[in-house]
Amino acid sequence: MDKAILVFDIDGVIRNVGGSYRRAIVDTVEHFTSGAFCPTLTDIDQLKSEGVWNNDWEASRELIYRYFEGQGQKREDIGLDYQKLVAFFQSRYRGPNEDNWTGYICTEPLLVSSGYFQRLTAAGFSWGFFSGAMRAEAAYVLEGKLGLSSPVVVAMEDAPGKPDPTGLFAVLETLEKQHGLAENLPVIYAGDTVGDMYTVENARLAMPSRNWTGVGVLPPHVQESQTRRETYSTKLLEAGAKIVLSNIEELSEEAIARALLKKEEGRRKKEKVDGDSNPN
Repeated sequence: MDKAILVFDIDGVIRNVGGSYRRAIVDTVEHFTSGAFCPTLTDIDQLKSEGVWNNDWEASRELIYRYFEGQGQKREDIGLDYQKLVAFFQSRYRGPNEDNWTGYICTEPLLVSSGYFQRLTAAGFSWGFFSGAMRAEAAYVLEGKLGLSSPVVVAMEDAPGKPDPTGLFAVLETLEKQHGLAENLPVIYAGDTVGDMYTVENARLAMPSRNWTGVGVLPPHVQESQTRRETYSTKLLEAGAKIVLSNIEELSEEAIARALLKKEEGRRKKEKVDGDSNPN
């Protein structure tokens, strides 16, 4: 029996990008500010907590703009070449040779095992991925490192960036056709940023008849101190996450059931409040 559809973000959920994507952001910002500004991981988290900076090239550009604005300059006077920024970023992340990657991507630790997805399938769950990573970079980790066979993936080139839910809908449509799934199964989307949780909220607004549940996952770099862990968890919950996990493998069959139940209880409470406030 089909139970639910699970869709996963990749960065910060499937692989640790604290020393890769985020390191490339730091390098890029530092380079294009001539060494004047070297953002911390906390700086990057604060930017991403705004929920609209899922694309790390755009996040890098925004940090550069904000630095120069802090120095009294206007954006239009900065003369930042976006294509050169992207090329520099990629030279750090993938490496200088496009045909032989030697960059930060090669050092990313996995945060999940392939056995986890085997267990999900055995338990009756269908699953796929919606990520802001480029298609080749997603394949590098999912097929190359994890050994997954032709997983359903919607990547940067395939859909608008999050929090637009178009890519999430595309994953669902592909999974439904591929597996002949029942209509309107509950959907869980697991991600590590506020933007991921906003994506779930936007999906709910666009398709309210479906049960949508956001699951927050703490990226490794925020788990280094209790304060950062609590602050980050709070932001994910405020953005709509029903539960927050330290590692995606904690999203077991039992945890999925609890998350869906929590979602249903929240819906019923809202309906009761709305009903009680209706004078008719």
